[in-house]
Amino acid sequence: MIRCFFATGLVRQGWRWSGRILTGLLSLVVTLFGLLVFTFILSHLAPIDPALQMVGDHASEATYAQVRHELGLDQSLPVQFWHYLAHLARGDMGVSRTTGQPVLDDLLHTFPATLELATCAIVFGAGGGIILALLAAYKPGGWLDSVARLISLLGYSVPVFWLGLLGLLLFYAVLHWAGGPGRLDDIYLYTLEPKTGLVLVDSWLSGDRAMFRNAISHLWLPVMVLGLLSMAGITRLLRALLLEEGNKEYVVLARSKGAGRRRILLRHVFPNVLGPLVTVLSLSYASLLEGAVLTETVFAWPGVGRYLTNALFASDTPAILGATLLIGTCFVLLNALADALTSLIDPKIR
Repeated sequence: MIRCFFATGLVRQGWRWSGRILTGLLSLVVTLFGLLVFTFILSHLAPIDPALQMVGDHASEATYAQVRHELGLDQSLPVQFWHYLAHLARGDMGVSRTTGQPVLDDLLHTFPATLELATCAIVFGAGGGIILALLAAYKPGGWLDSVARLISLLGYSVPVFWLGLLGLLLFYAVLHWAGGPGRLDDIYLYTLEPKTGLVLVDSWLSGDRAMFRNAISHLWLPVMVLGLLSMAGITRLLRALLLEEGNKEYVVLARSKGAGRRRILLRHVFPNVLGPLVTVLSLSYASLLEGAVLTETVFAWPGVGRYLTNALFASDTPAILGATLLIGTCFVLLNALADALTSLIDPKIR
């Protein structure tokens, strides 16, 4: 009897999790399809004629009409969208008019640089933000709380490009502590064998420790500049969550039993905000992946942000569409991953 009841419970739990997984996958597919539709329509609303851009202003009407036919622009919008999906399913995002290379190859070449920069920045920002928020919530109103709020305010207020230029002036031009713009010095840039696209990993695998140190010298300054932005948001939101959780009844009960302030903060309050913290971290990471445009431009970092900026200035529609689609897909997938992790961590959501 007990075994039958236990087996029935397992079956019900399995069906419940299967339904949640299927619902999440369906929602993910619908969101990605909506992203495809949005980016496609946005590209057609732009005041740019791809055919005219290719043939020039002095081309004949026959040449212009032929190019429009080759690009499929003389067909209806649903037919163009269907052809776009068919090409996208084969990995064909078109050819960039700026580089003359397939957009997919350009993105595969530039995305690892953005991924490396954003990942290091979120590690720096999350570590510093969590520590500052815990110190601020340990004694609200104290000097540590004031320092945490000041850093959070500076991270929100100081423009990223100004902070990057100031950092280059101080640490590169004056103190010579940073490696300067780019990912490597020219002496190493053309000798490094790209295996993963991540300079830190590739330089370490090469066995050249001087190259690895050079990669770190180029990386740490843009990581700190970009990580300060995420640190400010994480510190501010986590501090608010910890202070709100610290006013609940179970915390008052723990204090009445004689539990210390540090024990209450680390053993009771902090675990109860892990669910919202995961959401904050995923949104911060997604914003770093899509918002590193100014940082990559200032530090000449060859990532997706700089690639998208150059494509915008050149009115390169295939490159703009491909980069926007890649960044949007990363944002959607990170949100889906955050929802899944939050449901696993927080029993109230389950």
